[in-house]
Amino acid sequence: MHTNTYYLLFVLSVPLVVWSYEAPEDKEDVFAQTACPAFLTFMNAAYVSGATVELPCLCKPQEVQSVIWFYRKHLSSSEQTEALADDGGLKVVDPSSLPHSADLKSRFSIRMFSLLVFRSSPKDSGVYICGSEHRDFFYAYDLDIQEARKITFTDSPRPKRQRRQSKSKALYQTFTSFQAWSVCDRCGRPGEQVRLGLCYVLSDYLHVRYRRANQTVASCGSGAVLRVRSCEEVCPPQAPPSSNVVSLMNFLGYSSASQPVGVKVYFLNHRADTVLTIGCPGAQPNMAVAWDKEDTPILRREHTAPPEGGEVPRISIDTGHHLIFNPAQTQDSGVYYCWLQGKRTAQIRVLVYSYLGQGQSMLSHPDFFPAFRMVLLWYVGMTVVFVLILIVKAAIRDQETHQD
Repeated sequence: MHTNTYYLLFVLSVPLVVWSYEAPEDKEDVFAQTACPAFLTFMNAAYVSGATVELPCLCKPQEVQSVIWFYRKHLSSSEQTEALADDGGLKVVDPSSLPHSADLKSRFSIRMFSLLVFRSSPKDSGVYICGSEHRDFFYAYDLDIQEARKITFTDSPRPKRQRRQSKSKALYQTFTSFQAWSVCDRCGRPGEQVRLGLCYVLSDYLHVRYRRANQTVASCGSGAVLRVRSCEEVCPPQAPPSSNVVSLMNFLGYSSASQPVGVKVYFLNHRADTVLTIGCPGAQPNMAVAWDKEDTPILRREHTAPPEGGEVPRISIDTGHHLIFNPAQTQDSGVYYCWLQGKRTAQIRVLVYSYLGQGQSMLSHPDFFPAFRMVLLWYVGMTVVFVLILIVKAAIRDQETHQD
């Protein structure tokens, strides 16, 4: 009797369970929500030189599975339009392996229909159109890459000065729009804050094809302004590691000071006497980025190339937050740390090795004679030890012979 009752309850509960289950709905395609404009317009976008530029293709037909980006420089003819394709997604670009002065076709990548331009330069300014191989155009940008022609270093905030506005309205006005000061790029040691200003033009007579948030403002294509000031912040308290990590480190014989701090480790090998450019993983143009070698900060005040002439330091930080060695030398090998938004996020172990090309002699290398001297001293020392061992063995054997 009880068995039949349990069976009846089970049969009655199964439909309730089945009816309460709802299959997950398919996520709607993001491109189906955005209709492409019937009249192609250009979204204005301005960046500082050296930054990684991302231009998303915000609309396309659902049947289009791959896109091609078309690029044309300002004031050039339509015959000079270039097609940027990633070979159906098979092209993989490693930003750390790009030549320092490479052209645009070797510095771009298409990911999820978005165009990425690494280490942008003013030569990359122009019109970019997202389209298909059949010359169908979906979305367009007017890209303006501005080089920082003026870099100023200050120790304290400057008082804001209000500009006098002219009562008569001109056809156009140019101005510099400054971003807010970034956070201190380091904590627990002297750091820096960066403020970027980009050039814009204000006019009521802008072309109707150039669409932007403010219909009367567009980037002017001139130089940017970079301001740097000193700062110092206290590091926030870090969460203690888990008990499992502490037990493992103690079992391996490591002290608490040598426990991992939660930064990713990267390895980089590079040939000496060539330009080496290192980017901070995960960095964005609007982030505060800092570099250290071991525990020594690499400050922009001491490692920034002057915008107009002057002596360029061999190790510099560009406006895109890249650490540049021009050229890299063997003594640059070591451990470098990257900071993002005031937190140490990456450890990069760099090895700069020597390379003997055609026409170069081994004797001409500056490290040859010190290395040869070290090897020779090691060989002489081992020979002396070997001879001493033979003498001791012979003396012991001779003594045993006399005793017999």
